[in-house]
Amino acid sequence: VINTCTVTNMADKKSRQIVSKAKKRNEDAIIAVVGCYAQASKEILEKDNNIDIIIGNNQKKSVVDTVEQYIKENDKIDYVIDINNTKEYEELTINKVDGKTRAYIKIQDGCNQFCAYCIIPYVRGRVRSRKIQEIISEAKKLATNGYKEVVLTGIHIASYGIDLIDTTLIDLIELINEIKGIDRIRIGSLEPNIITEEFLLRAAKVKKLCPHFHLSLQSGCDETLKRMNRKYTTKEYYDKVQLLRKYYDNPAITTDIIVGFPRETDEEYEITREFVKKVKFSQVHVFKYSKREGTKAANDTQQVSENKKTIRSKDLINLTQELTNAYKMSMIGLNKEVLFEEIIEINKIKYCVGHTKEYIEVIVENHGNMINSIKKVLINNNIDRYLVGKINDNQY
Repeated sequence: VINTCTVTNMADKKSRQIVSKAKKRNEDAIIAVVGCYAQASKEILEKDNNIDIIIGNNQKKSVVDTVEQYIKENDKIDYVIDINNTKEYEELTINKVDGKTRAYIKIQDGCNQFCAYCIIPYVRGRVRSRKIQEIISEAKKLATNGYKEVVLTGIHIASYGIDLIDTTLIDLIELINEIKGIDRIRIGSLEPNIITEEFLLRAAKVKKLCPHFHLSLQSGCDETLKRMNRKYTTKEYYDKVQLLRKYYDNPAITTDIIVGFPRETDEEYEITREFVKKVKFSQVHVFKYSKREGTKAANDTQQVSENKKTIRSKDLINLTQELTNAYKMSMIGLNKEVLFEEIIEINKIKYCVGHTKEYIEVIVENHGNMINSIKKVLINNNIDRYLVGKINDNQY
């Protein structure tokens, strides 16, 4: 079973390569290709004789039944619905993830945004929110199985609840906060428009909610944002950042930025660069624009050269590494709660590594089994990718 991605043309290529490898590894294997690439390119996959089963999105729960049907009939099966006309959230639950102390809970699917560079709305369909009782039930099971931190994820979680009655993301967060055993709630990527006084007045009272906000930006230039069909300006974005800092003391604010979007000039890139410095992100994921067939941006005749994309990407990565280091340095001398996750070895010394609520990695010398426990740590140094600390003996 090959669960595929189609977010870029390269993702499609990698999916095809994995199909070929799987068949070479075992000629008798039944090959089932599922997910976004199957949804977007059913006609292409139908011509591939290595593939026996094609299953699109919102049908993954049928994988086992479809394989059993194939075994009986020995005939190629296509199971791809018109994703744009479904309102059903495909219910898939999880109770345990081997070797992990953090669990991810999917709360919605689909997207209504239609950014100029993105294929996702076409392969995931419109926003479909998961029923709140199903999410709470899964969260309780995860807590019973020992998970102290849950991460709320989805395609566009800021839109959670728009297709439900009287249910919003903050309602859900408040309910999860009441679940015994869960000590941390982390939220995935957010759109700036969800950050309001009303939202933060309630969120700031949720003690288990981590002060780590991944606020999607994509560009720090208004002209580029317009071409991307992003629905905010840099001023509106900056106002949201300031609002977060009003309610939280030095929160981690992270983001994604695309460099080399079609028609992005040197001047526009410099505007983005200056905006990144102004916001002072704790971390930035930098991506070179990748043309995706089927999107508006892919048809733009004024594409930026690969060389310019590479230069801008390297430059912005260097800048954001400085910002990340500055944010980490601001934690030295502070006591931070750390959820420990694994043991690593550096220069033949064993350390226990975990994350603060701000999602900054911290290591302490290993003293017994601290995995999946939360300890207060005095941060005293910053070395490479890690903050270094010492267990505070005065645990609360």
